Amino acid sequence: MADLKQLAEELVNLTVKEVNELAGILKDEYGIEPAAAAVAVAGPAAGGGEEAAAEQTEFDVILKAAGGSKLAVVKLVKELTGLGLKEAKAVVDEAPKALKEKVSKDEAEALKAQLEEAGAEVEVK
Repeated sequence: MADLKQLAEELVNLTVKEVNELAGILKDEYGIEPAAAAVAVAGPAAGGGEEAAAEQTEFDVILKAAGGSKLAVVKLVKELTGLGLKEAKAVVDEAPKALKEKVSKDEAEALKAQLEEAGAEVEVK
């Protein structure tokens, strides 16, 4: 059990970038898609049948504007997306633009919170 507690501790302390890398590894190497797993867990608990199926499970994070501190937003976009500095700046300059597409609600809300904290104007669709 101690090993499971240690694993849980490590998972809780992952950065957003590390979580994205972990999701990629789970998908590529093991065929596990975290968003699908969340739906599978939430589906039976909801018990709403058709209502649960109609609920949106994938969200797009849209950068609407860089806001006052453009440099901080560019750095954060670079970190969150894994893009180079030039590419991250281009994404910010081309706002409104989708930063991440088809992510879970939790991930979308976390990205939105981080970007808004850096001064960006963000929308989750």
